[in-house]
Amino acid sequence: MNQSSSLKKGTLRRVLLDLGKYRVALVFSLILAFVSVTLTLAVPLLTGAAIDRMVGKELVDMNGVIAVCIAIALCSAVCALSQWLMNVLGNRITYGMVKRLRRRAFQKLQRLPLSYLDKHPAGETLSRMITDVDQFTEGLLLGFAQFFTGILTILGTLIIMLAVKWQIALVVILITPLSLFVAAFIAKKTHSMFRLQSETRAEQTALINEYIEHHKVALAFSREEESAAQFNEVNDRLGKHALRAIFFSSITNPSTRFVNNLVYAGVALVGAVLCITSPLSISVGMLSVFLNYANQYTKPFNEISGVIAELQNALACSERLYELLDEEELVPDATDARVLDTANGTVAFDSVSFSYTPDRELIRDLDLSVTPGQRVAIVGPTGCGKTTLINLLMRFYDVRDGAVLVSGTDVREITRESLRASFGMVLQDTWLRAATVRENICMGRADATEEEMLAASRAVHAHSFIKRLPKGYDTLIGEGGVALSEGQRQLLCIARVMLAKPSMLILDEATSSIDTRMEQKIQSAFSKMMEGRTSFIVAHRLSTIESADVILVMRDGKIVEKGDHASLLAARGFYYTLYHSQYEES
Repeated sequence: MNQSSSLKKGTLRRVLLDLGKYRVALVFSLILAFVSVTLTLAVPLLTGAAIDRMVGKELVDMNGVIAVCIAIALCSAVCALSQWLMNVLGNRITYGMVKRLRRRAFQKLQRLPLSYLDKHPAGETLSRMITDVDQFTEGLLLGFAQFFTGILTILGTLIIMLAVKWQIALVVILITPLSLFVAAFIAKKTHSMFRLQSETRAEQTALINEYIEHHKVALAFSREEESAAQFNEVNDRLGKHALRAIFFSSITNPSTRFVNNLVYAGVALVGAVLCITSPLSISVGMLSVFLNYANQYTKPFNEISGVIAELQNALACSERLYELLDEEELVPDATDARVLDTANGTVAFDSVSFSYTPDRELIRDLDLSVTPGQRVAIVGPTGCGKTTLINLLMRFYDVRDGAVLVSGTDVREITRESLRASFGMVLQDTWLRAATVRENICMGRADATEEEMLAASRAVHAHSFIKRLPKGYDTLIGEGGVALSEGQRQLLCIARVMLAKPSMLILDEATSSIDTRMEQKIQSAFSKMMEGRTSFIVAHRLSTIESADVILVMRDGKIVEKGDHASLLAARGFYYTLYHSQYEES
């Protein structure tokens, strides 16, 4: 409980520090709130004065009454203008802060290590950046709209009542702590419930995101009922948590209203007694002033109780956002890191050891030397470490022991941007932007000419299908290229790398979604592209890497065999078994 309380205080402190960047607007908001409250509190005094000019008088002072009514109208007009300006400032502060937080969150996402994204569902991270920020915004807006004015109204009415008639003010002071106690008790209960609601909502977002991404797979395996059952379980749990949070937050207002009615009744009773027993000490008009102030004094408690409930939700959401912002980032590039302008094609793994989790070692004491222009194929059973080598080479992960060297330099001493720019990657999982075909192909080289782009497309045999699209190269394709087939998407990704002309290549199952006939054409294009370039080819279909200069056969994180296709078959070892098992399966 103490840990949760300290966490909440720490989050509130951070929210206030972030709000401090808008201190000028906040000061103006406070000034406007003060003006609004002052004028609001002046109206009951003016009303009481008007009543005293009419009650108990043989001749009603109409001129005085009219003057008071004009003053009330002016106060109301200026008060309304102040509240409007205060809301405008509140909106600017809130949405400005939200914009900054989302920008920080997205920038943080770009600096997070790949291990974070591997461990956290995309939907959960999305929920933190979108839904939680929206909930935080609503709570903050309500705070600006009602919190400042509420506090100032409470203080103003109390000061005026003490100054005018302390006996009646004493009734208010004695009953007020009960209202504060009720609000504080419920607020403490609701925070943990809103936190649980946010976490479950993130779980639901992650589940929906996963189902949308893999909808075809769910249909193919007739998983509709199981998926619906899983969603219903999370949805029911979210409903339960939401109802509990809303229930406790909703009883705040009725509870404080009950206490506030006690305040009003106490003021009316004491005022009536004073009017009867000592009519000279308090007039009818002044009693109406006190009753008005009793209402004005208690009304903010109802509003603030609602604000507190919203702020509890906002704080719970901001906690989750700050947790994302506090995640450990990638180790930054060294200040003296080398910019790899032109890679010479030499790559070496020197006694490399690596594991994704401390309890399960994957690669142990791996040594490898690649000379410029070599075509290196990496084969082996699933989970043997093939893709891990690529991850280490691109520095998506850092080695635990040993070193990976590119052009004779440890990759940890090279800037990530220049290291990754030296490699062209074609992966099994294609990624295309929601943009035109032209923009997707030129993504890695924006300064490419039209002729160069067309040459790259023709080289990978993508030009013919692109020309058949409604607008050719200017056809807008949806996110992920959903309007294209798997093979067409992969051809565009290959054309993108072909156009970029990188120093080295990485092909990770690059032709897995292409038919055999097209694959032969692509292999021919790859052969041209790989001439003079160091290339790493990860493949399950061993027939695609027969022409490789060196084939590395991996097993349990180690290179167990090394050589060209003919020599490895002649050795009749593990590669021989893998190669012939594929033909037996086919």
